[in-house]
Amino acid sequence: MTEDEILSEFRASEALLEGHFKLSSGRHSGHYLQCARVLMNPERAGNLARALAQKIPREFRNEVDVVISPAMGGLIIGHEMGRALGKDAMFLERPEGEFHLRRGFRLDPGAKVLMVEDVVTTGLSSREAITAVGREGGEVIAECALVDRSNGSADLGVPFFPLIDITFPSYAEDEVPDELAAIPVTKPGSRAA
Repeated sequence: MTEDEILSEFRASEALLEGHFKLSSGRHSGHYLQCARVLMNPERAGNLARALAQKIPREFRNEVDVVISPAMGGLIIGHEMGRALGKDAMFLERPEGEFHLRRGFRLDPGAKVLMVEDVVTTGLSSREAITAVGREGGEVIAECALVDRSNGSADLGVPFFPLIDITFPSYAEDEVPDELAAIPVTKPGSRAA
């Protein structure tokens, strides 16, 4: 898929939103990517996952034992990446603020994990999820995401392969421009706070 085709999928599914949003990272933005909208159609989700799988170099794809994604945002694309790679897909949850495998999910010691996210902005959730995989006995060898909106600045500590880079400005709480601050804030992400 080309970048224009990918963006067309986001627009067609009304997944590219404008307003004043507080992102899961805590930063503010005039744009939000509601990946759940673009992934709600199984055929579209599968097409995006197959395109994303092709962004991952073969040497990483061949090493993957299991796909893991953080819930909620990464759940659907993580499942579809598991299908695209022919691997089991699990997800991490944070019922009390820290990611853990639940629901009987477990990793074999030393399992090679592909972390899958929907959107990476600062990489905070990704780093927390990668740490959790280590606690669970696995090793994250790479991460992929539908969207990198970090402008290439997110340091995940592992190789990172996004399907598309989209750079919308985001602002710390004390940096929000007046025109954005004048719009009521919406918090659409899955992280509490």
